Amino acid sequence: MKKLFVLLFSFFLTLPAFAEDPSENFQPGEMITHHIADDYIWEFAEGAVLYLPVILIDNGELKVFSSGNFFDEYHERRPYNGYGMEHGHIVRVNEAGEPLEAHGGLYDFSITKNVASLFISVALLFGVFLTIASRYKKNAGKAPRGIQSFFEPIIIFVRDDIAKGNIGPKYERYMPYLLTVFFFIWFNNLLGLMPGGANLTGNIAVTLILALLTLLITVFSGNKNYWKHIFATPGVPWWLAPIMIPVELIGIITKPFSLMVRLFANITAGHIIILSLFSLIFIFESLAVGPLSVAFATFMNFLELFVALLQAYIFTLLSAMYIGGAVEEHEHEEDHGHGAAAH
Repeated sequence: MKKLFVLLFSFFLTLPAFAEDPSENFQPGEMITHHIADDYIWEFAEGAVLYLPVILIDNGELKVFSSGNFFDEYHERRPYNGYGMEHGHIVRVNEAGEPLEAHGGLYDFSITKNVASLFISVALLFGVFLTIASRYKKNAGKAPRGIQSFFEPIIIFVRDDIAKGNIGPKYERYMPYLLTVFFFIWFNNLLGLMPGGANLTGNIAVTLILALLTLLITVFSGNKNYWKHIFATPGVPWWLAPIMIPVELIGIITKPFSLMVRLFANITAGHIIILSLFSLIFIFESLAVGPLSVAFATFMNFLELFVALLQAYIFTLLSAMYIGGAVEEHEHEEDHGHGAAAH
């Protein structure tokens, strides 16, 4: 009950930030987009804003300043030093604050909310697993304790039920990647559920890179049997090769594409549902709707805790399956060929 009270209190703490100006009509779409999209500021709650550094290279000239310069004392956006924010991006503007058409030579390396969240999650991962590694060195041959005892069953689960079962004898060389991607996704999913958290794994650019890593590892790990199955599928007549080869090559791309979209869509949808339920409070402005919305949103938040782990598991499992298909040795391929010829 204490944990539930803290969770509800945290939700109520962030509710005032949803309605920026009570005198204006509440726009749930703008509020939801603002909270799930990346930004140059990190707004934890009403009045609790972290202005992140802006790093620009404009025609070879490095410019670094705080994103707070883009806001006045009323938190209204304004141009600064010839730059302004336009649709979530920094562009060159004129004296009136209107965007200029020419954007060439302007490169943005700013620390946005998602980038800051990425740094936090990486530091958290390093802290947790360096601590676990030191515990294994100190307690060699002894029963695990503390944080070590919590993570050891999860690591063993990834090794035995995901890596071994889908990759086979060569699983050990892929364990560092599978463990990294599993805990990276899980930790960031959980951080995104915290009040004021960033929607990092709901950013399609992040899921794209994760899927691209799986694709590269799969392609460069592929053995001759893997490529033979693509360019000379066993049991398929040679005259079907012009059809089968493009289909197999497309299949190589669609597998990581499904990884990218699945993680992005599930995490983003969860955030949208929770924020939509809270929006009902401001849309109806009724005491009867408030408790009901909070109850459903709390239920969805607990459900998202399960989804956070589930999506990490699914991404890691499918990655292991794709890698396993690339390194698998077809021991009975010769028998299969004789059987097909006899048939």
